[in-house]
Amino acid sequence: METSLIILGVVVFLALAFDFINGFHDTANAIAMSVSTRALKPRTAILLAAGMNFLGAVTFTGVAKTIGGSIANPTKLDNGIEIVIATLIAAIIWNLATWWFGIPSSSSHAMIGALAGAVFVGAGADSVNWKGFLEIVEALIFSPLIAFAVGYIIMMILKWTVGRRSPHTVNKGFRSMQVITAALQSFAHGTNDAQKAMGIMTFALISAGEWSSLEPPLWVKLAAATAIALGTSVGGWKIIKTLGTKIFKIEPINGFAADVSSASVIFTATLFHLPISTTHAATSSILGVGAAKRFREVKWGMAGRIVVAWFITIPIVAVMAGLIYKLIF
Repeated sequence: METSLIILGVVVFLALAFDFINGFHDTANAIAMSVSTRALKPRTAILLAAGMNFLGAVTFTGVAKTIGGSIANPTKLDNGIEIVIATLIAAIIWNLATWWFGIPSSSSHAMIGALAGAVFVGAGADSVNWKGFLEIVEALIFSPLIAFAVGYIIMMILKWTVGRRSPHTVNKGFRSMQVITAALQSFAHGTNDAQKAMGIMTFALISAGEWSSLEPPLWVKLAAATAIALGTSVGGWKIIKTLGTKIFKIEPINGFAADVSSASVIFTATLFHLPISTTHAATSSILGVGAAKRFREVKWGMAGRIVVAWFITIPIVAVMAGLIYKLIF
């Protein structure tokens, strides 16, 4: 009994570590626009993002239920705890590696790929709910395409609406509104990303016989919300620099359009209980806005690096999780 509780403690620690890393890894999604346009000072932006991340995290649990039950059935796994440990170690390694190199890769892809890989190796192909897994992958694939389109459309509408006004006046007005959109984006991030740690902890608790519902316990909600908020407060400056400066020269109107676009896509996914990548939504929105502003000014080479990271994350992390499972257990 004591041994199982210790192992559960390890799972909770790793899940909260993943959530913390997710917070500073994905801080850029919420505040890169407002920081790069100087709508908010960096420290103010990070504190705002941390607070709104916490609120978003405790408001919704639908995505957590999807993570906890759509890829595999935790009640049918005798080794569910071990699978979760391998999943979290692989996802954490990937997040730290991509953060170090300043690549805005997806924590969601890392979690989904690692869980599928660990279940495949640890319990066999029949234990993977391929239908649920493919539904999540579809959402991860289509959400950036939708975010790109929404960003493009919103930016075109703004160009038609305020295109003849003084650039100084336009940017001054949108710089003020970026405070609101940064808060909105941070809240949206919390409603989706923090749910992943909640879901994986609930998965482990059910597998261990310590919980019976996909609805996360209150302590799990509060712990995950706190971890992602603390991680956000640390900030991810390398990725902020990538999103805010290396794709195209962003002005307040562009930042406003990108934040509104990505927050809308994330909220929609949350309402449908779909775990998508806030990194994908944010980056694709920026690319869509940049294409609408001036296609040739977008640094598509940097965008290409990001897209490559998107496509390779799930298979690489799945293999990593499988190998980690084999090595440890």
